Amino acid sequence: MKAVIEIAPRGSVFKTARKQLKAAEARPGLGADYHLSFESARALFAELTPARLDLLEALRRHGPCTVYALAKEVARNYSNVHADIGKLEEHGLVQRTPEDLVFVPFETVEIHLGLAKRVA
Repeated sequence: MKAVIEIAPRGSVFKTARKQLKAAEARPGLGADYHLSFESARALFAELTPARLDLLEALRRHGPCTVYALAKEVARNYSNVHADIGKLEEHGLVQRTPEDLVFVPFETVEIHLGLAKRVA
């Protein structure tokens, strides 16, 4: 399963939900891709900072681990990593096991940035 992050205009959340349901119906048992939308590239990169994207990559490499172990892995301050993991959890990009280990449930994360249409 993959996560798709994109720029989408305000109010398009229902359109995205419909797409997810159709994809799930078309591929029963496989699970639909996870879609996350932001209103602008500025909003996307304010939430998904380079440090947070690095954490996603490190978690995929390392596998499920504690936030403390992840902070050591990436050589960052525990409280900053803890805050970043909280934000990634809010967006559904990181989950926790019953043992409180954090992990990325996706094989890939794609960020789609549509460019504005050219004015003729």
